[in-house]
Amino acid sequence: MESMQDKDQNEPSRQYIIAHIIYHFGMGGLENGLVNIINRLPDKQYRHVVICMTGHDHFKERLNKPVEIYDMHKKPGKDLMVYYRLWKVLRKIKPDIVHTRNLSALEAQLPALLAGVPIRVHGEHGRDVHDLDGNNKRYQQIRKLFSYIVDHYIPLSQDLKTYLTQKVGIKENKITTICNGVDINKFHVYQNVNSQQLDAPEGFLNKDTLVIGTVGRLEQVKDQMNLLDAFILLLKQPEVKNKDIKLLLVGDGSQKNKLMRKIQAEQIQNKVWLAGARDDVPQLMSIMSIFVLPSLAEGISNTILEAMACSLPVIATDVGGNSELVINAQTGWIVPRSDPGAIKDKCLLYITSPEQLKKHSRQARKTIEQYFSIDTMVNNYNQVYTTLIKQKMH
Repeated sequence: MESMQDKDQNEPSRQYIIAHIIYHFGMGGLENGLVNIINRLPDKQYRHVVICMTGHDHFKERLNKPVEIYDMHKKPGKDLMVYYRLWKVLRKIKPDIVHTRNLSALEAQLPALLAGVPIRVHGEHGRDVHDLDGNNKRYQQIRKLFSYIVDHYIPLSQDLKTYLTQKVGIKENKITTICNGVDINKFHVYQNVNSQQLDAPEGFLNKDTLVIGTVGRLEQVKDQMNLLDAFILLLKQPEVKNKDIKLLLVGDGSQKNKLMRKIQAEQIQNKVWLAGARDDVPQLMSIMSIFVLPSLAEGISNTILEAMACSLPVIATDVGGNSELVINAQTGWIVPRSDPGAIKDKCLLYITSPEQLKKHSRQARKTIEQYFSIDTMVNNYNQVYTTLIKQKMH
């Protein structure tokens, strides 16, 4: 174990400024991970600034320390002036490190270079909805072009690292894979959570209700429609005829109205709760029995980790790093994407085999405690930053 004396010697000699550049600062897995990093990195070593290419919302309230936030107000489509505005901001705040995340913020690396930022880091958090398998040649070329000015890459999964090395051509010595971590003191099973506390619809949560749930932005890439279709198939199975099965969708976004129309067309309004964007996700997970992540693409999913921390077995699509988190047949099931029948089958398996559900639930929590500590994640980011500072600034 590293001694306190060694640790002190490894720490930066002054406070360094990190400018985190993201597309939008709102509810989402990437943004949640950023908040966790900012909140937990030591204040004596780092000061943080968040720069949003488009804007931010009340999600910033999750930051528990003073953080300057700048909005670049990028216009839709081509907006070259936004990079001039960004350059001016970077010249003003003089960060030591710029850390961009995902393709939507990658081009900010050029203003960072021109503004004289000494250390430039880029994170890959997941697939773009228009490039689910990473085969888009233009996106590969953009990443390759910017690789000449990016000092280090942080992909969140082995899948994304493989993409960077094999399809983009980034050298392995410029890459550190850091998986997300979860706060196990916040995400756990909350006992005796009731409908009134959650402001649930009347009659949604009864004594013997089994809740299948998911958490995520209601956007096409998250594919909640796939889960809704699976739920509709499930309700038609004879094994659940006399059971109280409900579906809980937590999140908001552009697909909400489309989901609502499908729910109304199937006349299952009393069985589905669209809870919207919420701040009480751990409590909502505590009323679930099964968690499903039906995404078309993922990096490393925060919500899978949070669900497992809440002792939920997870059914997840075989995309991104999902199979790196869910141990098939031990903590849940990996299913093909866009296959509601497969989700239905695994839900039915849990419903008809309560013992297997309990076994997977226990193993899910145990796995999080062993391998996905939030402290480990933050320490890994700190190690990358301090190593780069020594290499580039000392």
